Amino acid sequence: MDTTLLTQRGPFEWELPASGRMRVPGILFASRELVAAMDDKVREQVANVASLPGIVAASYAMPDAHWGYGFPIGGVAAFAADEGGVVSAGGVGFDISCGVRTLHTGLKRADVEAAQARLADVLYARIPAGVGSTGVLRLAAAGMDAMLKGGARWAVQEGFGTAADLSRIEESGCVAGADAAAVSDQAKKRQRDEMGTLGSGNHYLEVQAVAELFDAAAARAYGLAVDDVVVSIHCGSRGLGHQIGTDYLREMVVAAPAAGIALPDRELACAPLDSALGRRYLGAMRAAINCALANRQILTHLARAAFAEVFPGVALPLLYDVSHNTCKEETHIVDGRPRRLFVHRKGATRAFGPGHAELPREYAAAGQPVLIGGSMGTASYILAGAAAAGERAFGSACHGAGRAMSRHEATRRWQGRALVDALAAQGILIRSPSWRGVAEEAPLAYKDVGAVVDAADRAGLAIKVARLSPLVCVKG
Repeated sequence: MDTTLLTQRGPFEWELPASGRMRVPGILFASRELVAAMDDKVREQVANVASLPGIVAASYAMPDAHWGYGFPIGGVAAFAADEGGVVSAGGVGFDISCGVRTLHTGLKRADVEAAQARLADVLYARIPAGVGSTGVLRLAAAGMDAMLKGGARWAVQEGFGTAADLSRIEESGCVAGADAAAVSDQAKKRQRDEMGTLGSGNHYLEVQAVAELFDAAAARAYGLAVDDVVVSIHCGSRGLGHQIGTDYLREMVVAAPAAGIALPDRELACAPLDSALGRRYLGAMRAAINCALANRQILTHLARAAFAEVFPGVALPLLYDVSHNTCKEETHIVDGRPRRLFVHRKGATRAFGPGHAELPREYAAAGQPVLIGGSMGTASYILAGAAAAGERAFGSACHGAGRAMSRHEATRRWQGRALVDALAAQGILIRSPSWRGVAEEAPLAYKDVGAVVDAADRAGLAIKVARLSPLVCVKG
């Protein structure tokens, strides 16, 4: 990206001044090196988002930002319904509520290394992964609607996990306002056999060891110590979320002119928040959030069973679960007063600071755990929402490393079998049904997650707490 088109506001903050159709400026949080490495398409998309009706404050991009559909991946924007604000299916994305949950194991690195290959094999046998994978249950119509309404709470009621899990999930495991009737039959059909599956792409279940701590107080609050082993699960709403995105993008593109919306890019198809279409989309999107929460809850149950097979008596209590790719109605202080806003986070995560009312009591002093997944074979991170995060991009932070090249380019450069062998030589065991899928997710196909996390920390979006190193990765 040409940095001469931006105004540097600080070492890790850049402004794209409002011009043309932009209603607000763009703000990018990143180091000079990360900004320079971003495609110019990111700047274009940040500007396009800034032109949408009812946008408040700024169009934001996180340090891992890269080109996406409509919004950049790593894009954040909030809209006010009382100012003609919109909801954009392109601003949420296709993998609605893709997210990460992290589980404690009570084990140390040495415990897992002594049974590493067996654990990898058992996890791979128990965790459905890859294109076309099917889950442990098949949902009929009534069960599907109950799941879409109940989210992780429904999964717990069905025997997948415990009530103790729910307090450590956003929205206590269930987003209000979900409308199963707003979800198409095709979307439900696609999800019928996919509950409790990782899917493909960058989704994974990874066994990780705490390699380094940066904030001792927050680490204690989160129950983390060096050499502790945790499990992180990264997946979303599968085929249902993708179909909802497809269905509503088509409808929003057609309806936009009648609503008086001139789209700068058809991928930014949107509808007024106070319109029937906008309300239907919000109902369907919230149902997809609940689907993702239920999916991760079922996968948690399967992971617990796998660990119990290898390490009898070991429990895997939930540390936290965060979602990406959402639009959530939240209260934020804007110009000194509280505003009720609809915050789009596309490839970005909430990062609420200490004392926020929505945090579990045990995390109130430290702030929200922010779970940052790395690329396959590289570090992941746990951060904490910063005290001033509510004033920075509506309490948001990055969600991962961010791609540095396309999947096609990655498969041109690397072979999956060779990558698996190279990572095994480093003590990292990969299990996947697809060599091509492994190649697509090659570590060097992504940005340096350490540089991304450092930028988020130094920009004041979230505070570094722990670095995690991978031991076993089940890859979709």
